[in-house]
Amino acid sequence: MLKALLLERILNEALATGADFAEVFCEESRRSQLSMVNGELEKALSGLDSGLGLRLWKGEMCLYTFSNDLSEAALLELTRLTAAALQGDREARAETLKMQEHVSSHPFDVRPGLVDKPGKVKKLRDASDSARAYDPLITQTRTGLTELETQVLIANSEGLLTEDERIYSRFSLEAVASSESEKQTGFVAPGVRRGYEWFNTLDSNALATDAARTAVTMLKADVCPSGQMPVIIENGFGGVIFHEACGHSLEATALAKNASVFQDKMNQRIASPIVNAIDDATLAHEWGSRDIDDEGTPTQKIVLIQDGILKSYMVDRHNGRKLGLASTGSARRESYRYAPTSRMSNTFIAAGKDDPKDIIKSTPYGLYAKSMGGGSVDPASGEFNFSVQEAYLIKDGEVTQPVRGATLIGKGADILMKIDKVGNNLKMSQGMCGSVSGSVPANVGQPMIRVSQMTVGGRK
Repeated sequence: MLKALLLERILNEALATGADFAEVFCEESRRSQLSMVNGELEKALSGLDSGLGLRLWKGEMCLYTFSNDLSEAALLELTRLTAAALQGDREARAETLKMQEHVSSHPFDVRPGLVDKPGKVKKLRDASDSARAYDPLITQTRTGLTELETQVLIANSEGLLTEDERIYSRFSLEAVASSESEKQTGFVAPGVRRGYEWFNTLDSNALATDAARTAVTMLKADVCPSGQMPVIIENGFGGVIFHEACGHSLEATALAKNASVFQDKMNQRIASPIVNAIDDATLAHEWGSRDIDDEGTPTQKIVLIQDGILKSYMVDRHNGRKLGLASTGSARRESYRYAPTSRMSNTFIAAGKDDPKDIIKSTPYGLYAKSMGGGSVDPASGEFNFSVQEAYLIKDGEVTQPVRGATLIGKGADILMKIDKVGNNLKMSQGMCGSVSGSVPANVGQPMIRVSQMTVGGRK
């Protein structure tokens, strides 16, 4: 990482032609990826990437450049070229840098890069074997392990100097079940902010068996009927609908562009009174957690919706400057190649008071979405279309036959108002979230919820 004296030189050069704020983001990342198809090693990659991103502000104008040449001469030249794009006669001095320490909320026991690959490969192969042994209908498996070790250093012209270490581990398995005319998949992909000790103790074989069960069950299922009906969405990855259809509209990234359905709705009702939604990057070891954001601001628990009332947005410094809002520690980026912007971390609908068994029992007819798949969303309107990976019909208060091909169609703002049951079984699930600042680890989550009426796509 760079010395404080060089960082101060860079920041002072950056302010020389009119900028009123300068920031340096320095990063070094070691990534390891293993992937297998049907138990055979397909890919084994590892690499080191390091570089620096430089951001300058003048009023609401923002300039961002980056380089993977960390020599002093190259960085100072990059700074001068970037600063030259700002025309002005103001020359300021950066404040003296003062290191700000923080205690990690995500300690680990075994650094992933120090563990030999053969043991990891065997564990992936065992998981593949477990999925394939579940049923002869399983025709293909894909397993993977991704590990990332990142060191970041952040400094700015207001005197901030801080560092952070981030360790990520994620296992994935996809099982494909096939017949002569149909294919169905089951997928699991847990991840955490821990070292190799997590993967070493993970019951990956059980997860693989469950993915295979989903694929086989859906292969044998009848086609889902379509129409308007109550929909019960299970906990965990069911939260992807809130994340995509509502969460992105609560980021300052969208608000600053006047592209959010929740524009100017602060302290107004936007959801059912039983809905509480939170973004919390402070949770220990969770996939989307960070101690500081990518601007160096300490993260916090943000209550987005309280009893159905909009209480907060997720805000980074730059968009906060445009909107007149303070940062909530929500600035994130994929790497030094991206300027940061406001992003979700661990975003979830909070646990309610309803027993999941009672939610099902009180539903005469509807769809039970046990696990969600992918989908598409228009962030400006909140309109969405999501596939259901595993679904069942509910009849007379009981989960009955499995159905395949189900899709959930709606508008985020409408769905929030139609949630009439919220379970007490909150669960988190892991994913990668894409936006203008790249792809970042993010948790989605919720307890079981019931939407009183929703459009289900299938076949009449």
